[in-house]
Amino acid sequence: MIYQVTSDLPSFKTITFESGLNVLIAEKSEGATDRQSRNAAGKTSFIELINFLFGSNAEKENIFRSSELASWSFTARADVGGSVVDVSRSGAKPSRIRVRGDLSSWPYRPDQDAASSESYFSNEQWRKLLGAVFFGLSSESDEESARFQPSFRSLFSYFARRQNNGGFQRPTQQSNKQQPWDQQVAVSYLLGLDVHIPREFQEVRIKEKAMSELRKAAKEGSFGRYFDSAADLRTRLAIAEARVLPIREQVANFNVVPQYADLEREASVITREISQLNDENTLDRELILQFQHALESEQPPENSNLERLYREAGVQLPGTVGRRFEEVAQFHDAVVQNRKSHLASELLTAEARIAERERNRERLDIRRRQLMGILRSGGALEHYIRLQEEAGRVEAEAAGLRERLVMAEQIESSKAELDIERSWLLRALQDDLHERQAIVSEAILIFEELSTALYEKAGSLTVSATPNGPTFDVRIDAQRSKGITNMQIFCFDLMLADLSARRGLGPGFLIHDSHLFDGVDERQVAKAMQLGADHAAKVGYQYIVTMNSDVLPRDGFRQGFDINAFVRPTRLTDATETGGLFGLRFN
Repeated sequence: MIYQVTSDLPSFKTITFESGLNVLIAEKSEGATDRQSRNAAGKTSFIELINFLFGSNAEKENIFRSSELASWSFTARADVGGSVVDVSRSGAKPSRIRVRGDLSSWPYRPDQDAASSESYFSNEQWRKLLGAVFFGLSSESDEESARFQPSFRSLFSYFARRQNNGGFQRPTQQSNKQQPWDQQVAVSYLLGLDVHIPREFQEVRIKEKAMSELRKAAKEGSFGRYFDSAADLRTRLAIAEARVLPIREQVANFNVVPQYADLEREASVITREISQLNDENTLDRELILQFQHALESEQPPENSNLERLYREAGVQLPGTVGRRFEEVAQFHDAVVQNRKSHLASELLTAEARIAERERNRERLDIRRRQLMGILRSGGALEHYIRLQEEAGRVEAEAAGLRERLVMAEQIESSKAELDIERSWLLRALQDDLHERQAIVSEAILIFEELSTALYEKAGSLTVSATPNGPTFDVRIDAQRSKGITNMQIFCFDLMLADLSARRGLGPGFLIHDSHLFDGVDERQVAKAMQLGADHAAKVGYQYIVTMNSDVLPRDGFRQGFDINAFVRPTRLTDATETGGLFGLRFN
């Protein structure tokens, strides 16, 4: 329980609390508007202060980091972990929570300030401690196993709802930013159900969301070829793997030939030389054919033909001329013999050249065969490197296809697998509710008792096992209004406070802002105050209510119940600048 709330701010109104019901009254001056009374009386700020001291985040816009309050410390004396301790925090150092008292029984030890010898926790460690001593939460070191666990702040916020965070919209939701999975986990934990099941449901939802996004991307073509069907990928993978094997064998059997490039250049030169020799032989062979034809056709002219020509022409040649013809014939015979001799010599020379070239060509061809044998036995280092690169590329392509095939198969099979997992979790949830029927029945009966005391018809708390996890349906059969919703929250919170106190869990107090009673009929407000007082006294916890004086019920209480006996002496007012909780006004 909370014994006292104070501050070193001189104008702060110290508030002292008792066990059971405590009503903190704010006097609202006549004609004051909501804007004028904002942060003036300090009812809502009181609940913000309790959350501030019990581990809430302190962002820059937090009122305790405002220029008016940041330099001052605020303190609550309360039961924490079996000891009465003073807990202090300031907006100037929001990450440090100072504690004073007997801390020997606490599971975690505070740090010591070397200068002041004060014991303190970081806000993170403070929440860890409070989670352990208030709710029995363990600290998970493994990040994966810690996912979607009940947290201290989530559980604590059901015992000190904040209007500014949307805490009065739904019974199972203590903040408008609270995720559905966190509601399932937190309420399951506070009711005493197995929290592993709603955690696993959230894991399934995460997987379904991821698979849905992948399927959507594949359908829309946002990632092009990366999301082919599994069948297409199997075909492409088979082809890619077939290409990998021969390239791997080539790499494994590859022989790097030293000076491969020099040998390759020499072979090319020899090939060109052989080609040139062949061309020259072809020319000489054509020349030989010409020589042979010339030899065969080379004959001296017939002198008798010339004489007959003259005779037929009627010209009688003298004897001297006849002798001349004989000399000319002999000359021609000599010329022909000389030409034949020359042609025969040229023929022999050409054949000799061909023979020499053939010998050179044979020698070059032997060397070329040697070079080609060496080159065929291996390859150049550069070629080996390129072959390795090609092998790496083909293997990487095959590996990529394998990964994409696995992803495609996961996408195609994910829905069936997740449906099976959901079915398994649904069965586990049904079994858990069956095994913990006594716990569920206790919560149902408490809620029914509370709602029956407020309205003629009993309300209902329904705990259901659904394919989306546990659902908690809170109903009160009456005319729908803001007041009815608030009374559902009232009954739900009081039920949680009862169950937690009976199990030795919780902070030992429940705090309700006056906003909870907005729109509620005065008679229901009176009954709610009585119920809060009765259950707090019966079960053993503290129930604190902040309320405007103008809505504090005067009638509707049972005989002998005096609401004024529970009103704390400290009264807040918006009538003066110094009448509020902090004794000053600020925006």
